[in-house]
Amino acid sequence: MLAARALSGFADRVVVIERDVLPDGPAPRRGLPQARHAHMLWSGGVRAVEELLPGVTGALRDAGARRSPVTTDMVVLGPRGWFRRWPESHHVILAGRDLLDATIRARVLADERIELLAGTEATGLVGDAGAVTGVRVRTRGGTDGRDGSASGPERTVPAALVVDTTGRGSRAAGWLQALGLPAVERREVDPGLAYASRLYLAPEQARSGYPIVNVQPDPRDGRPGRAGFLLPIEDGRWIVTLNGTRGGEPTAENDDFVRFAREELRHPVIGDLLERAEPLSDVSYTRATVNRRSYYERMAAWPENFAVLGDALAAYNPLYGHGLSVAAQSAVALRDAVRRHGWGSAGLSRRVQRAVARPAGGAWDLAVGQDVFYPGATENGPTLRDRLLAAYVGRLMLTATGSGRIARRVTDVTSLERGPQVLLTPTVLLAATAGPLRRPLPGPPLTPSERERAGLRAGLE
Repeated sequence: MLAARALSGFADRVVVIERDVLPDGPAPRRGLPQARHAHMLWSGGVRAVEELLPGVTGALRDAGARRSPVTTDMVVLGPRGWFRRWPESHHVILAGRDLLDATIRARVLADERIELLAGTEATGLVGDAGAVTGVRVRTRGGTDGRDGSASGPERTVPAALVVDTTGRGSRAAGWLQALGLPAVERREVDPGLAYASRLYLAPEQARSGYPIVNVQPDPRDGRPGRAGFLLPIEDGRWIVTLNGTRGGEPTAENDDFVRFAREELRHPVIGDLLERAEPLSDVSYTRATVNRRSYYERMAAWPENFAVLGDALAAYNPLYGHGLSVAAQSAVALRDAVRRHGWGSAGLSRRVQRAVARPAGGAWDLAVGQDVFYPGATENGPTLRDRLLAAYVGRLMLTATGSGRIARRVTDVTSLERGPQVLLTPTVLLAATAGPLRRPLPGPPLTPSERERAGLRAGLE
């Protein structure tokens, strides 16, 4: 949807080819099973969405989405200890994925230049190695596409530009080879992560203004990484996601969810909070969490009139919450590249592909810099560069637990508002060498009011 919006200022007609028949409002749909898990939109992504759709943040908040300041409204156990709740540096938008999608979709499709071709699957590219001229499509499940099976005759939708935003299941690499182009260079880092999520109604006193609670693993301790998120979203609900790498996975059993949160994570705070919350759903489970990067921007030959964005270009371990924000920033990069070089100009597609690789690459380094340390994540284990970088990042994370200035620099990067180069300035290097300025916190920095509202006993730490 955001890519369509980005192109609507240049083309007379933008066609969105969508496999699902989309609901009218915020409701589940077949092609988005990950919507049952926790999502967040970091402020770097919020700014990108707002740039494409002015006023959408206000619309999300009016619909119940939460704006949560970083790190003020966050209770986070990082790899090196509890973070203090420093004054606001950045923010995240918290909402169920269904609400987020529906709000953006309604605004995009209100543009008369954008046409939705629902219940329709793209089956291949039309053209040759020099240029793409359209896409082959087929209706799914008859006229309404609801049963998910492909049917009906194949036909061609001609296009001056085809953009693949089909996500983790993208078939772009094979489509390009079918046109005569070489195989794309790819890298995978698979920490073996399994995800289990459940929706809860928060205790009555904690249904508004409650902080994010996040217990992270330490990927360097040699054990499976187990983590948990509790995100307050619309309608007084909490969406809770638990995860674990190989040998430490949660189960899909409803009765085991709270036990895992209390006994398997590095601290039991999420499990204790859930004891007084009301389950609203069964556990949703997935293993589609591998980090996968396709380096299309490095290909020696690239066809005109084709680009790949979002998870189709780079898909990340969802633990870091960067997929939505990178997709939004990539849509802005698409728009800016077309604006800068001109619609239909020679070499535009290669310029677009290089532009969208920049936000994708920054988030990729953040994700794999942690995940390479889990057993079996890569064939040969961490490289020397991986180990040196992780040692420095670990020192930074330790320093950030006791230094507000360094915490802000770290969140500059994790919020995708600035690049990782800000962590390599002389002042940051010196601060990392000195270490934290304050003693470590003994437990989660919940206020007495937050403890009472959630029904927690005093002295939880």
